[in-house]
Amino acid sequence: MKLSQLFLDNRQILSFEVFPPKPEVPLETLLESIPGFRELSPDYISVTYGAGGSTRGRTVEIASTLKNTFGIEAMAHLTCVGHSMEQIDGILENLKRENIENILALRGDPPIDQPDFDFSRGAFRYANELIAHIKKQGDFCIAAAAYLEGHVDSRRLAEDRKWLRQKVDAGVDFLVTQLFFDNRLYFEFLDRAAQEGINCPIVPGVMPIFSSRIKTMTARSGCSIPAQLVLMIDKYHDSPEDLRKAGIEYAGRQIRELLDGGAPGIHLYTMNRLKSTTEVLKAAGLR
Repeated sequence: MKLSQLFLDNRQILSFEVFPPKPEVPLETLLESIPGFRELSPDYISVTYGAGGSTRGRTVEIASTLKNTFGIEAMAHLTCVGHSMEQIDGILENLKRENIENILALRGDPPIDQPDFDFSRGAFRYANELIAHIKKQGDFCIAAAAYLEGHVDSRRLAEDRKWLRQKVDAGVDFLVTQLFFDNRLYFEFLDRAAQEGINCPIVPGVMPIFSSRIKTMTARSGCSIPAQLVLMIDKYHDSPEDLRKAGIEYAGRQIRELLDGGAPGIHLYTMNRLKSTTEVLKAAGLR
């Protein structure tokens, strides 16, 4: 099923994101938790794509298992970083064969060991180019990323909104935001997007704070951390379990406020943590 159909039902959707284990780690470390995620009744689960395309084979395999074994609608991430046209078309054909109809199209991150990566080496340099190509290659539902505080490579917010509009015009069905912790950013972003003529659904992506490593993640993504959260992280720095619990409570409040404010749904970055995901949903009053 195309996920774009979900937004026509006039209800708030719930989705999860999982990531493939590293190549040396058995897939079972993730797959064994899928029945538990299914019991939480997500409308779909997305599967990430490693930096530089490092896990692309596992992304398709996991998405296929979600859809064809567990009966959970799946969305596969696809990036254009360093990929030839032949590689991208091969992945699209694999997705078709596995009955995967939904793609989150991204520029993607360069390989971790190549900070000066040349994005022009691939068939496409930007996500809007990849999106336009996917539209020509199959009848996919396409999502793209929205950056509430601007992409780290954008010099200005106005420039970032221009790129977002180009992605939507290329054929995006809905947008999913990157992580953020201040809901005002989301609602203000909706107003700015409307001014730009962006009318597709924009689903907030919520990242619960499970550990102090969130500081590293936000530094890479360009996401700011409100002062109250910095204080919370510092307070529980020496007590990881207390920090996890506090982070879950914060995420629950954040989700509740977003839904009550009219967000079309929630995309929860689970970090593959079933227990914590369950607790977040309970904190939000969703389970």
